[in-house]
Amino acid sequence: MTSVFAPGRVNLIGEHTDYTGGLVLPMALDSGITITGQHNDTGRLVLSSSQFDEPLDVALPIGGDVTTLQPVWGRYLASAAQQVGLARGFEGEIESTLPAGGTGLSSSSALACAALLLFGGDADRTELAKTARSIEFAATGVNSGLMDQLSVLNGVAGHALRIDCGSLDIAPVPLPDDVEVLVFHSGQPRMLADSEYNERRATCEAIEALIGPLREATLDQVSALDDPTMVKRGRHVVRENARVDAMIEAFTSGDLSLAGEILEDGHRSLSEDYEVSTPIVDAQQQRVAAMPGIYGARLTGGGFGGSLVALAEPGTTLEIDEWWMRARPGQGATLSD
Repeated sequence: MTSVFAPGRVNLIGEHTDYTGGLVLPMALDSGITITGQHNDTGRLVLSSSQFDEPLDVALPIGGDVTTLQPVWGRYLASAAQQVGLARGFEGEIESTLPAGGTGLSSSSALACAALLLFGGDADRTELAKTARSIEFAATGVNSGLMDQLSVLNGVAGHALRIDCGSLDIAPVPLPDDVEVLVFHSGQPRMLADSEYNERRATCEAIEALIGPLREATLDQVSALDDPTMVKRGRHVVRENARVDAMIEAFTSGDLSLAGEILEDGHRSLSEDYEVSTPIVDAQQQRVAAMPGIYGARLTGGGFGGSLVALAEPGTTLEIDEWWMRARPGQGATLSD
């Protein structure tokens, strides 16, 4: 019997910067997805999930387009099996301690990374992250960056990760002892495949064709663009990269009020410049940001619904109707026999 655990992740700051080689500051969670099972000689991939009624049951090897397979969550498993050329049968069960239903906590990346480790074995984790991204693209058509997969595979307990998505250098950043990370739902499910994520990426690529890499761009350069939408998108990316290192400095100096201000500034940018927030999300952000004990809050993940993240005094509770949790920075994915 083999078991693999892959955590979810929450991104503290650095949103929509990874696919232009920018900076991000995510942390792996201590909750995630566990797949337990064993190989057999049936020539079929059979997996059941504790969160969903319909199992995945497909013949191996898997060929062609996986986006028509049912159930939807099984597409990640099928894509992983396809990527590694799995031909021998496998039967197992999936357990999740992540909230279900479009939360923006990278449950899809956790599932893809877990399946990849299970079917293909543990190898260089940067290369595994690249393969996991390909798995997700094949399953959903969303052309994401590498932040989620790198976070899931390389998390360090008690730390966030400063990831340079250009060089792929990863540096653990300890979280202050006197702050808690709270994650809470916006009240609006997030469906990234149905969102404008790919359109935002295409706009950034168009900007780079005009002024060069956004990772190296200045505010003056993006402000000089003729297209007002390009100006807003480019301004977000340039400022968001700067917010990552500003957050690390705030953590290092223990200035949690400043850290909260950085979160608030990041949310305004996502809402006004990158336009990936919604009225429902904005209202939830404002509601929580005004609560006692909260330093600041912002949308986390790709946007268009999903979850928000807040920095808070230890012991702070949220008076909201939607689910929320205390998020503890956990270890990256593990594989065991």
